[in-house]
Amino acid sequence: MDALLWIMLPGFTAVAAGVLAWFIMQSRMEVALAQQREQLAESRGALDAERKALESSLDTALQAVEATAKREALENFLGELRVEQRHYTRENRLLTHSKKSLVLQERMFFRGIPLSDWIEHEVMLEDGADVGRLVQDMTIFDKSVVSISDGQQQRLPEPARNNRKALA
Repeated sequence: MDALLWIMLPGFTAVAAGVLAWFIMQSRMEVALAQQREQLAESRGALDAERKALESSLDTALQAVEATAKREALENFLGELRVEQRHYTRENRLLTHSKKSLVLQERMFFRGIPLSDWIEHEVMLEDGADVGRLVQDMTIFDKSVVSISDGQQQRLPEPARNNRKALA
């Protein structure tokens, strides 16, 4: 039995050493796997953060481009609006005296298509009144009112606003 023990003992020792080496290698592989998973999670987190930052900056840029395109389209549209004006004087004769009035007619065009019907305004004329200045003050479709190409709409001068209130 002694001989059998000396023959089996190295075999058991080899098997025990193999099992011990297997457990050690298994634990090393689990540690390496855990480290790789940690690195993978960090990489995914960094990629997700970068993707979200890129999406937000892309959304902001896209909104800015859309706003610019809309503004340019509106400016192009308003740049193609035209106003046709005509004016004449009308004289109303009564028994003893006659009244002169200035009649201004305006309408808007987009390219060659009329957008509005003739809008007519009538103001009584006094003797020696400046017809050109009166026509300028009476116009509804003033260039500064219709066009926004200057960036900001200009306010009408005070006399023009008062004149329009009186006409209305």
